[in-house]
Amino acid sequence: MARRRYTSYYKPQPTASERREKSQKHQEKLRETGEDIKPVIIEGRKITNTFWGDAWCRQMESFSDYSNRLPRGRSYVRHGTVCHLEISPQNVKALVSGSKIYEVNIKIKPYSKQKWKTLRNKCQGKISSLVALLKGELSEEIMELVTEPDSGLFPQVKEIAYGCSCPDWASMCKHIAAVLYGIGKRLDEEPELLFVLRGVDYKELVDSDINVTNITKSGSSSRRRRFTKKQLGELFDI
Repeated sequence: MARRRYTSYYKPQPTASERREKSQKHQEKLRETGEDIKPVIIEGRKITNTFWGDAWCRQMESFSDYSNRLPRGRSYVRHGTVCHLEISPQNVKALVSGSKIYEVNIKIKPYSKQKWKTLRNKCQGKISSLVALLKGELSEEIMELVTEPDSGLFPQVKEIAYGCSCPDWASMCKHIAAVLYGIGKRLDEEPELLFVLRGVDYKELVDSDINVTNITKSGSSSRRRRFTKKQLGELFDI
């Protein structure tokens, strides 16, 4: 009796270099159409390298609902597939390279006014400057406050809603997972965007007036100036 022959319909997955190449082509096409794109660029194996970026990723990975869905996102974002990522109040919009370019939209609820008031009170006088805040140079007490899973600045799973234009039936596809990690990378570069996302003013965590000592050129005398939060932000361009 002749053996029945079976045809395999398995389609091999693209390699990392193939994904990067395709993403680059997609980015070039977007630029040709006049799009001001902001791709997520990962250098090395580690996605994030700062306090704010690391804390964002830890919060996402702490959700049991995401545990089986995030690993493919890590691989995807490392391969440069997030062609564009833009953060605005309570919203993240992204374009991700796959078989074609897919649109990802993530909505995040604003930070509770009561939680923000409590956090401000607990941080009063304990953060030395806006620069220290944005660099994540904080005491262990403050770090624990802002990263506390239920009351800290980072959103809880019930505060996050997302969608993707891809045909994947899963509630969280690899494109959404890649964007969630991409947000962490963006916070490495622009930590103030976490506060934009949560709808609060990070300057309120620092004392309203900060003394800055200016030394004269001769070094023989000094005088003090008091900068408001707005002036300090302009001074450090933040």
